[in-house]
Amino acid sequence: MTTAEITARSIITKSNLPEADYVINPYTGCSHACRYCYARFMKRFTGHSEPWGSFVDVKLNAPDLIPEKSGKYRGKSVFLSSVTDPYLPLEKNYGLTRQILERLIPLEPRLGIQTKSDLIVRDIDILKQFEVCEAGLTITTLDDTVRKEIEPGTAPVQNRITALKAMHEAGLTTYVFIGPILPGLTDWKHIIEETRTFTSFYMFENLNMSGSIRDSVMGWLSAKHPSLVPEYERIYGKRNDYWDLVEEEIAAFCSKEHIDGRIFFHHGK
Repeated sequence: MTTAEITARSIITKSNLPEADYVINPYTGCSHACRYCYARFMKRFTGHSEPWGSFVDVKLNAPDLIPEKSGKYRGKSVFLSSVTDPYLPLEKNYGLTRQILERLIPLEPRLGIQTKSDLIVRDIDILKQFEVCEAGLTITTLDDTVRKEIEPGTAPVQNRITALKAMHEAGLTTYVFIGPILPGLTDWKHIIEETRTFTSFYMFENLNMSGSIRDSVMGWLSAKHPSLVPEYERIYGKRNDYWDLVEEEIAAFCSKEHIDGRIFFHHGK
């Protein structure tokens, strides 16, 4: 893992995400090395030659770029993070996310924060100071063997579930981001069953296989789960209704079970 300390010119940027007005990325790059990462396109803006997932640039001055006073963000949704994880292992030492959160409190945004790490529980005391805060954990699979294959740099699944419980018990609004849904490997109903009593709502996203993601995912499947290769080739070959049917199933299940489920599917990819 290559780590560099850099100086950023800005830290709060306009968002293209459907549920966020602004995003904050305390780090450039990521150490999770997820096989399915959609943010790998960011590499071309970094000047790095290393593979995506093997470098992290630490924006040392990020907290100082948060304005002390501004009405610009009051009531606006600010999300951490869109192309990195705010709780990378490096955050234990640098504490950038914690400092950023502290400086955001007086700006009164609607905070959204999502991670694959149980380190988020360290900042429960700060998260509780936001009038609106939605704290989420990503869970792609409950099988930790598969987790190690596709997200080798992330926290164990059980650690994330424990973190969700702790945040719920602290009175925070919690959510689980079930995504990307991996056909044949992600049991989204089971994830809901295991987390429902301490989760406020769920987000669902299907697997995006555009660009270099396809080679990364198919290479992993060929090595670890060859029996699934034909199914993925079918799903991501000619246009078919696989994801339409999955979306309908999720929507029907959530409606029947009175679950707040928010679906963000990419079709035709």
